[in-house]
Amino acid sequence: MQSTSQLARGLSARHIRFMALGAAIGTGLFYGSAKAIQTAGPAVLLAYIIGGAAVFMVMRALGEMAVHSPLAGSFSQYASHYLGPRAGFFTGWTYVFEMLIVCLADVTAFGFYMKLWFPDVAQWIWVLSIICFIGAINLCHVKTFGEMEFWLSLIKIVAIIAMIVGGAAIMMFGFGVSADHAVGVSNLFIHDGFMPNGIGGVIASFAVVMFAFGGIEVIGITASEAKNPDVTIPRAINAVPIRILLFYVLTLFVLMCIYPWNQIGQQGSPFVQIFDSLGIQSAANILNVVVITAAISAINSDIFGAGRMMYGMAHEGQAPKVFTKLTKNGVPWMTVLVMVAVLLIGVVLNYLIPESVFLVIASIATFATIWVWLMILLSQFAMRKKMTPEEVKQIKFPVPMWPVAPIIAIVFMLFIFGVLGYFEDTRIALYVGIIWLVLLSIAYTLWVKKTVKQTEVLVQNES
Repeated sequence: MQSTSQLARGLSARHIRFMALGAAIGTGLFYGSAKAIQTAGPAVLLAYIIGGAAVFMVMRALGEMAVHSPLAGSFSQYASHYLGPRAGFFTGWTYVFEMLIVCLADVTAFGFYMKLWFPDVAQWIWVLSIICFIGAINLCHVKTFGEMEFWLSLIKIVAIIAMIVGGAAIMMFGFGVSADHAVGVSNLFIHDGFMPNGIGGVIASFAVVMFAFGGIEVIGITASEAKNPDVTIPRAINAVPIRILLFYVLTLFVLMCIYPWNQIGQQGSPFVQIFDSLGIQSAANILNVVVITAAISAINSDIFGAGRMMYGMAHEGQAPKVFTKLTKNGVPWMTVLVMVAVLLIGVVLNYLIPESVFLVIASIATFATIWVWLMILLSQFAMRKKMTPEEVKQIKFPVPMWPVAPIIAIVFMLFIFGVLGYFEDTRIALYVGIIWLVLLSIAYTLWVKKTVKQTEVLVQNES
């Protein structure tokens, strides 16, 4: 192992685009969408459109900073530079916390999925095998990682497109649908109307909707390993949020046109319902392939993102220096090993936790995600305020509708925190989030604050 401090640049625009798609299209769409539909009814489409627009602003803010200064663990370092070291420390470790929570859920889910085909094999064997496999992939050259993520994400996207096309065929030709309910756009307005649970239902659904978009910020982390970041990052940011929004909105639109919204998710996965209606006998097996692919892709992307974040923070004195060590291929090996070790501990913990806790896990992940997005928006705002008019003119990828759009996005993120606290089902996420921030504050004061000050003094003396 070598201890150089230069990450390898091996990710193409294709890799980055599909990594972000892979991170944000997964559990939130395949399972979380059913919960969102039950909460808001057909009006959940509005929630996804509004949430998607806010996330697009987050990504444009991140893109402006990433193109201006491509860094490993980007948004943590941006927060440190523009809002202060404490903000960067909170942002980076909260992102790692988010990735760990999602990974714990996904590795356990993977073991559950494999039981469909191998009911006699112990679940822990599958969980252990996938953790070791993903860990090995993340220790390879970053190009190998990017290539694997591309193909895993492609499978998910093809499945979603097949569902949209198949659903449209059912709507147009009417085959495979039982006669006990109507098929068509009218389904969005009957069964108690477009907004059956009122505006309160739409607001409540934001907790699940925003969780669904989580992970897309990995684009910013890839900047330091991207070829030609000035070109690849803007292309990925402009394309990915819109594609994700289309996938979510189109998929749910087709679903709710084929089935009454109050029946979706009650007879198994929505995907199985679509494939069953098309007369495909092996619908359960097809779905299992898709969800297994989704789980592997998400775990892969999350370990990558958390590892690169810890690498970047180590250079800032906000994580152990050992995290800066790289393999000869330019991969931060220690961060990957730490993530794998924590996941192994998490496997044991998951056996002691009932399955119902995954709804709570999703809410906690939402808190962490919204915190990171809020810090990205605030960092970009602070960066602009420190720039001269001449420097602003030289920005290669500026945020649109400055400063109105970023301010609206900031207010929206604060509103989501309020949503988490207002509704009883998600309130625990706010409690856990506050406890987490308090623990980070204590850790920063005890271990990091002195190191950061010493680093600043050394920099001043050298200059």
